[in-house]
Amino acid sequence: MKLSLNQLGVYLFLLVFGCGAGLFGSRYLLLQNSSFQQLRNVTMASPPESVVPNSPNGAIGATGGDNVNFIATAVQKVGPAVVRINATRKVANPISDALKNPLLRRFFGEDEQPIPEERIERGTGSGFILSEDGELLTNAHVVADTDTVQVTLKDGRSLEGKVVGVDSVTDVAVVKIKANHLPTVKLGNSQNLIPGQWAIAIGNPLGLDNTVTIGIISATDRTSTQVGVPDKRVSFIQTDAAINPGNSGGPLLNAQGEVIGVNTAIRADAQGLGFAIPIETAARIANELFTKGRVEHPFLGVEMADLSAIKKQQINQENQLNIQQDVGIVIKGVTGDSPAKRGGLLPGDVIQKVNGKPVKTSAQVQKLVESSKVGDIIAIEVNRSGKIQTFKVQSGAYPERK
Repeated sequence: MKLSLNQLGVYLFLLVFGCGAGLFGSRYLLLQNSSFQQLRNVTMASPPESVVPNSPNGAIGATGGDNVNFIATAVQKVGPAVVRINATRKVANPISDALKNPLLRRFFGEDEQPIPEERIERGTGSGFILSEDGELLTNAHVVADTDTVQVTLKDGRSLEGKVVGVDSVTDVAVVKIKANHLPTVKLGNSQNLIPGQWAIAIGNPLGLDNTVTIGIISATDRTSTQVGVPDKRVSFIQTDAAINPGNSGGPLLNAQGEVIGVNTAIRADAQGLGFAIPIETAARIANELFTKGRVEHPFLGVEMADLSAIKKQQINQENQLNIQQDVGIVIKGVTGDSPAKRGGLLPGDVIQKVNGKPVKTSAQVQKLVESSKVGDIIAIEVNRSGKIQTFKVQSGAYPERK
């Protein structure tokens, strides 16, 4: 086939243009692929640790390639100030009393003492250091009925501790050891705790020193009755951080490593629930014990209950009352010859305000009364059979248990 000169020129132009376009297109695709690979390489080269920030407010992560998160940081700050307390006390031996029966004595000689009258009871708990010169805080039940205890520091030193004061009403006690320049804890604030916040417990459960557990704040303002210790006067913090025997007296921390409570009560029938005394209550009691050796608790002499429709019916039946309200705080009973009795309060009164502050739960009433001093005049506003009345009650001292 013969081609004209013009046709040959057109074919040559198309051939050159096509090759150029192909080369340009290949170069464009190569650049695109190279950029993607560079981005991919940068992403894959980034260490995983650098993309997880370490936050004191609760984000669990590590920085700089190490394993220090907010929990470890809190424990490093507070751990050295947490101690183990070993208490030894003599208690009556019930078997010895039983063997004093003449019918059983004939099996033994007249002068023979088959069973010792007393036995030694040993217990282990926890505590934490408040001051550099050796002031410690723990639970009352850890050091009850003993004058001295053995205190073991995290650095291994073991020192004799003197029990300065015990308050069984709040389950708080203080101990003094002879030492200086000790590590101390930092006290936080438990007043504004919200369920769901982090909670860290440090203590010596089951003889396992310096054990750390973590969970959340499960609830606040749990009454002593709800916790199962009705003889105490504390509104407890509830947590699911594991608390076992031996944790008693140890600190409950927030995410910043500040003490917000003193681990104390464990319900035998509970799984994954523990309770702590709010640090404001514990610190106030500890200060009084160190300065005066004892604590006087304001006392009104009323038995209260939070109302509900079902609870109202039950209280009316059991106490022969005629409460009409479905909500509020009802006075179920008034102790004879008590400040409440002298002040004019009666069973069936529904408390509305304490010292002018509206209250909705018995725990709130307990807190307001406990924050006052013995001898203070407390204004109690109640609904009595539909009529609002205010009674001024002078608080007395909480009666000592015999």
